[in-house]
Amino acid sequence: DGSSVKYDPEVIGEGAMKDVCFTKDKSSVVCFFKDNATATDPQRMSRLEAVLGKYNPTTDTKTGDYFKKLFCWPSGIILKPKLGILAPTYPSNYFFASGPWKGKEKKGNWFVRSFPSGKYFRDMLPEAERGSWVNYFKICILLARAIRRLHQAGLAHSDLSCNNVLIDPSTGQCIVIDIDSLVVPGIFPPDVVGTPGYIAPEVLATLRLPINDPKRKHPSSLTDQHALGVLLYEYLIQRHPLKGPQTFAANSGEEQEMLEMGSKALYIEHPTNKANRPPNLTITSAALGSILADLFRRTFIEGLHEPNKRPTASEWEKGLVKTWDMLHPCSNPKCSSQWIIIEDQKSLKCPFCNTRHSGDIPVIKFRREGQGSSGQGKWYADGQLVVYHNLGLYKWHVYDNIFPGELADRTRQGYFIFHQGQWLLVNENMNSLLSPSGKPVPPGQAIALKDGLQFRMAQENHGRVAEIQIL
Repeated sequence: DGSSVKYDPEVIGEGAMKDVCFTKDKSSVVCFFKDNATATDPQRMSRLEAVLGKYNPTTDTKTGDYFKKLFCWPSGIILKPKLGILAPTYPSNYFFASGPWKGKEKKGNWFVRSFPSGKYFRDMLPEAERGSWVNYFKICILLARAIRRLHQAGLAHSDLSCNNVLIDPSTGQCIVIDIDSLVVPGIFPPDVVGTPGYIAPEVLATLRLPINDPKRKHPSSLTDQHALGVLLYEYLIQRHPLKGPQTFAANSGEEQEMLEMGSKALYIEHPTNKANRPPNLTITSAALGSILADLFRRTFIEGLHEPNKRPTASEWEKGLVKTWDMLHPCSNPKCSSQWIIIEDQKSLKCPFCNTRHSGDIPVIKFRREGQGSSGQGKWYADGQLVVYHNLGLYKWHVYDNIFPGELADRTRQGYFIFHQGQWLLVNENMNSLLSPSGKPVPPGQAIALKDGLQFRMAQENHGRVAEIQIL
């Protein structure tokens, strides 16, 4: 835009394509492309202009501020002394604050990878940096939301991996980086094929074909969907979904990677072909509930070698949000997870510590009214909410047409408490909540939750009906 920026010429980091320096005030970084030919490449300049302009979610008037927290989006194109980009410095919580890694970026591999012995990198980190399992769940929701927003704009990341997603498990936050090489299908081809372990099988299987061969597969939103599934599996189960005991090339690590992640890739949880199942596979996707287990099945069985069958980032976001509503604290204070996912009577035993929950658990079974003249008066199952002490209730629980995305109103509508031997829903901001007998329940009053009771959460259009089940 013609402005000038002062920077420190000391290189603080580099990648395959860029050298990185701080601006003098350290609020931003300047990233210079190493290849001088890049400066004269009209396609490169067109891509940068498109990424900063037309396709930039951080400039949206309604949701821009929200997505600034999920993307480290470039803020300017540098023309002199050579071509590069200006980008915000990562927020301080994405750098380790203590220990031998102090000052290093919190790339995902610190939290999901293990040594050959089975010991996790994460176990070596300061306890304050490791985070809780439920915070990894938060990270998964935010990451799926970020990738959904990219794909909505017609973009693909092309190198989605633990290297290009910084995470902060202590707070449950994440930020997607390396934005300048985004792929716009049919306009800007990818610069890279991806990072080992996250490259989609079809890309690896055709990697040795000439770059212009029509049979060669390139990074796209479909390959992002594979990488997203890998990251989510790693965050939640702490292992790679395709790395098992199968060996194909004992003398060549590169060839082994090409086959086990490419044409011969096999899900470690495959129900019938157990050739790649690790001997110590104690925690599986079943511990995450049926919704997420099904999404992982579609990603790593149906969609592993048929990209069009992979779940979209939007499906992951919705599935994660629905499963979030089934989280419940584990009754074992020493449980490594501290949380379990409860769907029904069969899931009351914690898969992480084998402790069976004692005491009643209320479950809100939501019902929504069918739409249109033929649907009115007919009520359909519409998810559930597993209740625990001090759990909040929000508008996306009360109404069936509200989703807890970037535009959601996060004003609490009510909360659940266990008081004097009974479970209560206390109304805070619901103006048309009805009791099971049909009487108004104004803010400040409560409904006792008893097995089999039903009540209307809102009388307006899209207001749900709640049915109580006690587990």
